[in-house]
Amino acid sequence: MAHTCIIVEDEPLARTLIENYIQKVPYLQLVQSFSDPLKALEFLRENTVDILFSDIQMPEITGITLLKLLQKKPLIILTTAYSEYAIEGYELDVLDYLLKPITFERFLKSVEKASLRLNGNLLPKTNEKTVLENLPLNVPAESVQPFIFVKDGTKLVKIRLNEIMYIEGLKDYVTIHTSQQKIVSLQTIKSLESTLPEKKFIRIHNSYIIALEWIEAIQREKVQIGKVFLPISDTYRKAFKDFIGRN
Repeated sequence: MAHTCIIVEDEPLARTLIENYIQKVPYLQLVQSFSDPLKALEFLRENTVDILFSDIQMPEITGITLLKLLQKKPLIILTTAYSEYAIEGYELDVLDYLLKPITFERFLKSVEKASLRLNGNLLPKTNEKTVLENLPLNVPAESVQPFIFVKDGTKLVKIRLNEIMYIEGLKDYVTIHTSQQKIVSLQTIKSLESTLPEKKFIRIHNSYIIALEWIEAIQREKVQIGKVFLPISDTYRKAFKDFIGRN
């Protein structure tokens, strides 16, 4: 049986993307798409659906306000470019957060979670802990904002990109060295690398990513970042040389 869903998204391109994703999933049925959250609210007062995909930042009212006004709530999957809204919504039993730009792989993971809940394979209700564990923590910084959020223990820490000097990876952890502090986060250096702007950061070693802004000097096999000398491995030497040449 198909799960019915609606989309509330004021950005046409983002709305079309989710519509296309829904069409690819056999067990999803799109009932309607809305650009106006007030019209969606009116629709949901008269109709029931299984899943609501809603943006957070919209004209008239926000997605969070929309959820608060609903008396009968479907499963809620929020779409947003701003990860700091995640904790605000956890009390509303939001099932998941899709951080823009949304990949189909991440979308599918989210709707699989919804399908499990709807089919009676109950998932634990959302709380602050599961929000921190499942939120895509790092905003693609070039297109949205000059900072990222990373998980440090049980809290989210906001880090400004221009303060990051270098990042050190060790298995499933990274240590982010900034001009102010060191932050240890449970994630791989590869996953963090994919969220950083390519014009500002470069991988020089399996264990190191450095910030262009903080390079003091470059030797044949080392880069000086502040008072620290970091190795350039053979694997990344050519890419680093090209990177410096472009800048």
